[in-house]
Amino acid sequence: MLNYRISIKFLSILVLFNGAFMLLTVLAALFYDEHLISELLVSSGILLVIGTSMFLATRKAEGKNLKKREGLFVVVAGWFTMALFGTLPYLLTGTIDNFSNAFFETMSGFTTTGASILDDIESLPNSILLWRSLTQWIGGMGIIVLAVAVLPILGIGSVQLFAAEAPGLSPDKISPRITDTARRLWLLYIGLTLVEMLLLRVGGMSFFDSLNHALTTVSTGGFSTKQASIAHYNSAFIEYVVSIFMFLGGMNFILIYFLTRLQWSKLRKNGEFRFYAGIVITFVLLVTIALTVRSGGHIEENFRHSLFQVISMISTTGFCTADYTTWGSGLTMFFFLLLFAGGSAGSTSGGVKMVRHLILFKIGRTELKRQMHPNAVIPLKINGKILPDGLKGTVLGFIISYIIIFAISSIALSAMGIGFDTAIGAVATSLGNVGPGISEVGPAFNFNFIPDAGKWLLAFLMLIGRLEIFTVLLLFSPVFWKMN
Repeated sequence: MLNYRISIKFLSILVLFNGAFMLLTVLAALFYDEHLISELLVSSGILLVIGTSMFLATRKAEGKNLKKREGLFVVVAGWFTMALFGTLPYLLTGTIDNFSNAFFETMSGFTTTGASILDDIESLPNSILLWRSLTQWIGGMGIIVLAVAVLPILGIGSVQLFAAEAPGLSPDKISPRITDTARRLWLLYIGLTLVEMLLLRVGGMSFFDSLNHALTTVSTGGFSTKQASIAHYNSAFIEYVVSIFMFLGGMNFILIYFLTRLQWSKLRKNGEFRFYAGIVITFVLLVTIALTVRSGGHIEENFRHSLFQVISMISTTGFCTADYTTWGSGLTMFFFLLLFAGGSAGSTSGGVKMVRHLILFKIGRTELKRQMHPNAVIPLKINGKILPDGLKGTVLGFIISYIIIFAISSIALSAMGIGFDTAIGAVATSLGNVGPGISEVGPAFNFNFIPDAGKWLLAFLMLIGRLEIFTVLLLFSPVFWKMN
């Protein structure tokens, strides 16, 4: 039977974290002399009271040996709870007065999708803009990972929670202790955010804008304080800085940690990183050539726009410096396919993930070799290690499930009166946690016109995509409720 007391205890911690982060918006409202202080205080106060009450009611619950079922339940319920309570600043301040819209915006934030229903972002108070950015920054590294860093003092197990929120194909760790790994990852995450904020400030952004864009770049979220996104600044320096940090956000953070310790061999020997970097370089060159052939122009500018948009889509950040849907049907289709790419496992990116594409590519290559040499034993290796057959099945099962969910959801959204091009773009970008899609949900548009039922469907897809499908779908399986 599911241990509800320990589950509620952990959820109370997430609610308290949410309320504490929400207090930062009160400081912003005070600093910028905005008339939203009481509403934001009430929003935070509601969460702190509810969280404290839940924690006190379950304070004696012990969960050091938390089982897989509780771990899965807590992670999914935790993310939903964060998004649900995260709507309060929007609703109580009246900046988003429709609950469906507020939930869509909040889920898009926490899952670092970046899809928005807002059509006049600059009109929002700075405190609300900061909350949008904070939801992405919290969700980027993962609120569960943050909580895991402090769980030992609370008497709650952490391995199952870490694995359920970050379901990578290889459980890489910096330290043998999960809690130490979580702490170091968050310290690295904070460090990267501060470095980017400083560089953006040097590039001419205001302090507030540089803070917000650093929060949403390292998290590969893509929320901007400007309606035109990064294109608003028309700065080559800012575009290159953001491109670099989007690329880093799409890397496995364990590798970035080893880089900070000058262990370069870890990078050279990592097959997924080489594949990720190779894909980015190849695609940037192809798009640069296509843009130059199509419309001429300055090669550096074409390269810069290509670099920015390719990295933005592959890392699932979703920032824009140009509307790629105006670059011709061929490049529009190319960027649509990038919605299914995704960064590295262990990154803040969404999507299918590069390691799965790499394994799929190697499976195909291996099968071709077996056609030529039927009796040959051809092992499938990643980073010099032979992959177990079970892992191959897991990858194929994930990709098949991903395609089926994409197809069914696209049909469902089309049935709500949405054009087919728009429907497949909206579903692909939500499931991949990217942000912009194609057609009427391209970089120049937003999701406000989607009917409420469609927004709830897309929000659900964002959650599925962020937790990599199986973590969420298992809760709807009878097998889950029979697990020990």
